[in-house]
Amino acid sequence: MTASLKIDFVSDIACPWCAVGLASLERALQRLQAEGITAHVHFQPFQLNPQMGPEGQDLAEHLTEKYGSTPAQQAANWQALCQRAAAVGFEFRPEGRGRTWNTFKAHRLLHWAGEQGEGPQRALKVALLQAYFTRGENPSDDAVLVQAAQAAGLDTERARAILASDDYTPQVRERQRFYAQAGISAVPSVIVNDQHLVQGGQPPEVFEQALRQIATQAA
Repeated sequence: MTASLKIDFVSDIACPWCAVGLASLERALQRLQAEGITAHVHFQPFQLNPQMGPEGQDLAEHLTEKYGSTPAQQAANWQALCQRAAAVGFEFRPEGRGRTWNTFKAHRLLHWAGEQGEGPQRALKVALLQAYFTRGENPSDDAVLVQAAQAAGLDTERARAILASDDYTPQVRERQRFYAQAGISAVPSVIVNDQHLVQGGQPPEVFEQALRQIATQAA
């Protein structure tokens, strides 16, 4: 069987399950290549906390306010996330993230990177996730964003110019509205061929089974 899938990966830089979900999805796609199933992956914007100020917020405080979770629950959840991430080859900082930040500027850069091609956009996405979750850097800081663009092989001068302007703001806002109106309220949301939805940071086996079934139907 030969099939090519369109995948829209709706996610946020500040979402740990998005990092796990992307690593899981990519493992599933690697396995499916042997069966002739390929995919074109496009990263779409979503903000967990669109009203977050530029100063960010202490993560433990934020989680308590938003979900009512206790420090003990947060520590247990973080440990489980670290284990799930390690199983698919993504490294989280063992001590946690410290603060959460506004990610809109990162999404503007990702939209621009998408115009350069799938490879550059994927490279920037991974660089941003690693900056935040692996190294604990601030993904709203221009220097961090430019460094991620450089790591992805993108034009750093153009990245700086985008960050100093409102470039790609309308495009990102439009995409955010589109997915909100489509009912996407949690991430990661993996939309396949514009009609099939797989939600959450699923294990590779779950993605593999779902994508194989969709590819079979499409073929």
